[in-house]
Amino acid sequence: MALAGCGKAAPPTDTAASDAPAAETAAQATPAVAPTAAMGEQIFKRCAACHTIDKDGRTVSAPNLHGIVGRPVASHPGFAYSGAMKAKGGVWDAAALDIYLADPMKIVPGTRMAFAGVIDAADRQALILYLEDQSKYPIRRAFASRGPSPRGSWP
Repeated sequence: MALAGCGKAAPPTDTAASDAPAAETAAQATPAVAPTAAMGEQIFKRCAACHTIDKDGRTVSAPNLHGIVGRPVASHPGFAYSGAMKAKGGVWDAAALDIYLADPMKIVPGTRMAFAGVIDAADRQALILYLEDQSKYPIRRAFASRGPSPRGSWP
């Protein structure tokens, strides 16, 4: 028996039937841990077979992704994009990357990116945070392994 407010017993409920769908929906909507750029770095390892992320990094079999967030689609100099990717148009903002990374071949039929996608929404969010971080804070990244500066803050 559970107690409710004011000392009254709570009415009996069938928790197995009524709470299960709500609990499943809540678990899907809220990740157990908030996605971070550090998590995204681990997820990026799936991408590293074809992509680089460093500033002025070389193009392997796919374009370098440094600065991808906010960059026009199919705009990395020197990379021969598929006709499908060129026709997509737009800008790679966080929302566009989230949609594309969920299922690249479905979103841009004819793309040469033979990747099944990042199915988990939290993983996609972490990956996008990492892509943003790598593009915005190259100096902070370079000094991160050295620890805080003598003033106690990051450069």
